[in-house]
Amino acid sequence: MNEHRETGAGDTVVLKLGGSLITEKDRPETLDGESLADACDAVAAALSEGTVDGLVVVHGGGSFGHHHASEHGVSTTTGTGDVGAVMDVHGAMTTLNQLVLARLHERDVPAVPVHPLSLAARPDGVNGELDLPIGSTATLLEEGFVPVLHGDGVATADAGVTVVSGDEIVVELATALDARRVGVCSTVPGVLDGDGEVIRRIDTVEAVADALDGSDATDVSGGMAAKVRELLALDAPASVFGADGLVAFLRGEEPGTRIG
Repeated sequence: MNEHRETGAGDTVVLKLGGSLITEKDRPETLDGESLADACDAVAAALSEGTVDGLVVVHGGGSFGHHHASEHGVSTTTGTGDVGAVMDVHGAMTTLNQLVLARLHERDVPAVPVHPLSLAARPDGVNGELDLPIGSTATLLEEGFVPVLHGDGVATADAGVTVVSGDEIVVELATALDARRVGVCSTVPGVLDGDGEVIRRIDTVEAVADALDGSDATDVSGGMAAKVRELLALDAPASVFGADGLVAFLRGEEPGTRIG
């Protein structure tokens, strides 16, 4: 049994590993094994060194969930009542989740899965707020585990099942857990301007609207603009950074772009 550890309010760090980072997003259900291994190395080192106490990891769908959601025409605003479509999307995400967990376990990280489809809902429809009960994740944290969530399907009133993005889950978790810091690790070194330079700080999405074009690969959850909008809703400081910034973030630094 993992040793019990008290994680106080405000101690938690929420880390998002982007789908484009840990998968080859333009090749269906293809893992980027090297990038995932490097990210897991950084997480394991931070926990071992004590630079991070309570940690929640969220990962995106990449070429797993996004591929199937796109094939079935399912997105954050368009749902499906087809159980086969639901299982294709959720099944791909749980497969990716297991791959992430396995690599964390290889490094002795006490990671456990928390699947949003089994917990979350939009009881007021596609434009309604996400209802994501936090009890499971919070208790796992208090017991010394590292909960690992992911983008997934979500029960949605009058729409069947829609997509909930990992970015929205990050915001929900960070708010409910009173997270100290939030990090979004992607394949780019931060939010880029029109010249490809990193924007060091963003306070409003309008200020950088022209630079937020979304990603080229299939993404049914809104691309970079959606990330920025979600992160601006947080009280906690958030950073968007590339793989090279992950170790620095876990050490308490602010690599890439500071949001809010």
